[in-house]
Amino acid sequence: MFRYFDAHSHIHGKEYDLDRAEVLSRMREAQVGTITVGTHLETSREAAELAKNEPDVWAAVGLHPTDTTEDFNPDEYREFLKNPKVVAIGECGLDYFRLGENAENEKGRQKKNFLSQLEFAKNANLPLMIHCRPSGKTMDAHEDMLAILNSYFINHKSSLRGNIHFFTGTEDIAKRYVELGFSVSFPGVVTFTDEYEGVINGCPEQNILSETDAPYATPTPFRGKRNEPTYVIETVKKLAEVRGVSLEQFSKVLVENVSRVFNIRLS
Repeated sequence: MFRYFDAHSHIHGKEYDLDRAEVLSRMREAQVGTITVGTHLETSREAAELAKNEPDVWAAVGLHPTDTTEDFNPDEYREFLKNPKVVAIGECGLDYFRLGENAENEKGRQKKNFLSQLEFAKNANLPLMIHCRPSGKTMDAHEDMLAILNSYFINHKSSLRGNIHFFTGTEDIAKRYVELGFSVSFPGVVTFTDEYEGVINGCPEQNILSETDAPYATPTPFRGKRNEPTYVIETVKKLAEVRGVSLEQFSKVLVENVSRVFNIRLS
């Protein structure tokens, strides 16, 4: 049984090519599992292959909204569904943070790709790993995401599920995702700002996950270093502290949550 779980990392990436074995060894020693997340076809293949060969690693496969200008082709991703360690579709979603001159066209492209992956996930009966980044404090991408999800639920009577990764939205936005049955995962950012404590306290405990987004967003006290899945322990410590519960108690809840959301047998 894992003591901690990093619901979103990228340890298949080139940042770990020189010491991936050591990173995996530290994970085993600390009893940390992770989902390593692809962002386009090539990295999805790398994530799936790593998960296939490592007992502490699972994979998500999909097309990130801004990593490429290509369109999602379900035929190219169908091969990954044969791998039982592939447990989610994504990282897919909307990212309005750096829209260029053709902002509306880019938004349209992102929405089209997200809807394609949403349909792919439904047909595969897999949860979504959602990336949603607003342009600023307006929550614009979240509002569009919620509109898409609500419309899809109404029109398809679908039991979609999944996780909103690297959640840094408001309490109201979190509540609306939870009402749709989604979880939200908190990254290491929560260890060096108190901006999200209201959101952390406001979420039902069964809808909270922990993540690193490694190699990015390294938590305190490791700021300035490359992030890795074992550092999720610092995030879990902070989440437990904010909610006023013991580390042992809350880490167990988070492991149970990731097992349920992604249908992973962890014991």
